[in-house]
Amino acid sequence: MQNFSGRIAVVTGGGSGMGRELVRQLVAENCDVAMCDVSAAGMAETVARCQAAGLPQGLRLTTHFADVSDEAQVGRFRDEVAERHAADKIHLLFNNAGIGGGGSMIAHAREEWERTFNICWGGVYHCTRAFLPMLLKADEGHIVNTSSVNGFWASIGPRTPHTAYSAAKFAVKGFTEALITDLRINAPHVKCSVVMPGHIGTGIAANSRKIQGGNPEADTIDPRQIAQARARIASMGHDVSPLSDDQIRALIAERERRFRDEAPTSAAAAAKIILDGVKEERWRIIVGRDAEQLDRKVRAAPERAYDLDFFEEFARDAGWRLG
Repeated sequence: MQNFSGRIAVVTGGGSGMGRELVRQLVAENCDVAMCDVSAAGMAETVARCQAAGLPQGLRLTTHFADVSDEAQVGRFRDEVAERHAADKIHLLFNNAGIGGGGSMIAHAREEWERTFNICWGGVYHCTRAFLPMLLKADEGHIVNTSSVNGFWASIGPRTPHTAYSAAKFAVKGFTEALITDLRINAPHVKCSVVMPGHIGTGIAANSRKIQGGNPEADTIDPRQIAQARARIASMGHDVSPLSDDQIRALIAERERRFRDEAPTSAAAAAKIILDGVKEERWRIIVGRDAEQLDRKVRAAPERAYDLDFFEEFARDAGWRLG
């Protein structure tokens, strides 16, 4: 698909980060877009930014509230897209929505673990199931599933558990790779790609905290999250006993700011890499120089991938901050 003009794209998680930038860049190429998110305010901001840049004449840009982990909400989202875009087909499906949290099978609650897994993996599955009939009706289609470097390396360092997110992203990667043959046999006009970003400058850390806290629109840090932050900091060898709750809150906010503002790749640059990869029909889209470095390093020494020195070497070479 060399040209997105006149096409219809569905983007999940369009209210922030890479999803927002995918929407902005698709709209700039005269592509109709339907986005979903659990943050109405986030989607409104995405629309405002698109309008500020200038919407092409007659272009349809629609917002839809949907939690992608809920199959019924995804079904409603699909029906709304068909109605508001007056179409029985779409051409592009970007399964982009995702959150973090629930890193430990032991230290975190089952509900938090499954919330992360069900959004990051369940969302991809539910949306692909729901929108596949509309993709099949198009003359050509493309499914773009966002995995992560954590889809081939189940870690963010040897001192921090990362099981829920990593398990989900491995599932997304395996599902997409299996779809290559499935689509080639049963729907050769539909392609698929798995996207594996490294550290991208987005608000996923803050957004994940809000969603895990039960309110995507409220920027509050609850006592459970403060306790989790204390445990994480203590596990890294720091004495947290002198720190007040307000000081812990400040540390959480600073960590989220650094993740967003000090990333080696911006969300806008990531979205361009993804869209260029779709145009080139690449099934495997690595996003960011750090992701490329990590991919090579894991392939070269898979048995060492979870050793302390492996991570320290990679973090130093890639410019990742430790701690």
